[in-house]
Amino acid sequence: MRILLVTLCLLSSQIFAQSLPGFREETTAFSAESETRRQLLQVSLGRVPADLLIRNVTLLNVFTGNWENAQDIAIAGDRIAWVGNSGNFTGKALATRDASGLWAVPGFGESHKHIESSYLTPEYEAELVVPFGSTWTVEGSHEISNVVGKNNVDFWLYAEDAGSPLKIFPAVGSATPPTVYESGGGYYGHDEMAAFMDRDLRVVGLGEVMDWTAVSELEAPGHKRIWGMMQATRQNRGVVEGHGAGLVTSAEINAFAAAGLSSDHEVRLPDEGLEKLRRGVFLEVKVRAMRDLFPFLIKEGISDWSNISVTTDDRDVHTTTQLGSMDYNIRSAIKAGVPTKIAYQLGSYNTARHFHIDHLVGSIAPGRFADIVLLTDPDTVAVESVYASGQLAAQNGKYLLDVPEIEYPSWATNTMNVGRKLTAKDFAMPAPSNRDEMDIAVLEPFYFKPELPKDTLAVTDGELHADPSRGISKVAMIDRYHGDAALSTMFWRNVGPVSPRSALASSQSHDLHNIWALGNDDAAMALAANTVAEMQGGWALVHDGVVVAKVRLEVAGLVSQRSVTEVGAEVEALFNAADQMEWIGNPGLPERMRFAFLTASPWKWQLVAPYADNPGGLVNITTGETHPVAW
Repeated sequence: MRILLVTLCLLSSQIFAQSLPGFREETTAFSAESETRRQLLQVSLGRVPADLLIRNVTLLNVFTGNWENAQDIAIAGDRIAWVGNSGNFTGKALATRDASGLWAVPGFGESHKHIESSYLTPEYEAELVVPFGSTWTVEGSHEISNVVGKNNVDFWLYAEDAGSPLKIFPAVGSATPPTVYESGGGYYGHDEMAAFMDRDLRVVGLGEVMDWTAVSELEAPGHKRIWGMMQATRQNRGVVEGHGAGLVTSAEINAFAAAGLSSDHEVRLPDEGLEKLRRGVFLEVKVRAMRDLFPFLIKEGISDWSNISVTTDDRDVHTTTQLGSMDYNIRSAIKAGVPTKIAYQLGSYNTARHFHIDHLVGSIAPGRFADIVLLTDPDTVAVESVYASGQLAAQNGKYLLDVPEIEYPSWATNTMNVGRKLTAKDFAMPAPSNRDEMDIAVLEPFYFKPELPKDTLAVTDGELHADPSRGISKVAMIDRYHGDAALSTMFWRNVGPVSPRSALASSQSHDLHNIWALGNDDAAMALAANTVAEMQGGWALVHDGVVVAKVRLEVAGLVSQRSVTEVGAEVEALFNAADQMEWIGNPGLPERMRFAFLTASPWKWQLVAPYADNPGGLVNITTGETHPVAW
């Protein structure tokens, strides 16, 4: 009925216009967005009824920074048509809701998140995060980009186009591939980036530019590739996102901003955060950083918080069900001393403005998507109900909508190409027959120093083996893309299983996402890696020669097209099984290992899959220097 009335209004005005002297009919077809706004206008003027009128809320106006009492919100379709004082809407509504006693804030939006880290496909990510108030996400897509290559943007738009209420704005993965020493499922340069920007207006820009060496060194391998992507982004009016981990000096911060890197989600030190803020860098602050940074900014008298957001980055499904999503981030900001009104702007409007999508999300205002979070207590971020794209999507923590059925193409579901089944022999590290011990290179999780650590290992039965008693495990990186079963092995310390015949493997290894295996027994490592490959990706834990837990991530080896409950239960079972084992150092599953292979600043030495002239795979990613793993 509403569409019919709008059509009649527009038709009558068109007939009148055609009778005027000098009238020339415009032949350009209106876009879907223009048609939507033409209809919203009619609803705003009271000529066509709204679908829903939410009445008597206390509304946060993010433009003025004020709470406004007794406000009404008229919703037409998936958008907001009218906002104002209660009782002043001149039109009618097909349905009304009295929200007296509740506070209304804009749907929460992520400035930097990898949905892949939740282990869920986007339609199930909606089931996970919408009940917490999250209705839109800027997806830093360099995880799945390294798997599906040219199909990256298509993957992120499937769910919303199929009816999912979670809006995803892809920021195309700059780290595709992460370094010149790695090769996976995709390669992006200037032309690829330009095509992505032209693909859909929901593509907001270039995701976190991580390879600072390639950006800053004129002769560095990859320099022209990354600058070509940055150029294509700017030429298409997109946003170039940064990754400023370890860049803390005044010179580095100024260079970072001068290069056009507009944001940083890796701020760790309060002084660093303030300096970056002063130089115009948009801060995307994670919980662990805000606890020190926000009190410091308050102490320094910062009065304008518009260039700051709060965000998640990486959080799995099990952890999210325990902590929350963006509501947890906003709540943490309030606990850190940020005024409540500002904290909600950090979780919505500031990010929308930064990415130039504030005409769509980030506020409760006409023309924007009807993403509205109703709260019983704004100071504790107590979510009562969530409207996403005009639908009541969640209430009292329960997701109310059907999850759309999506059949992802084979390029997303058939991505494991190891080439054959691995055996214990593939992980063996033979030693020369005349040696009783050998010098070895050793790494450990989150090792950033330029010096390569070294140790010695005894030769046993002609091979080098892990030695859990000394805190030394074997690590392998297995190529999953090229079908040649290529793998690199070396030793790491301060991480890994002590329990005998044990190993852990996963296809989540930021950012190329080859399969990694960590263990103290070659046969157990082969079993864990083969299990991951057979599942088309995921996690596998082997204890005493038997697979005791696994998490299936069958889409791109990164996420699963299953419910929050099912995937969350598998993740919890994985942690529980790990708790029954003995581990080097910290007890429990070393889940941080999926981030420990990151080939970006401030990392230096890393193990990657074998490549030409470096069969051992150990390389300094900032200089290109290689080193044997044993000698």
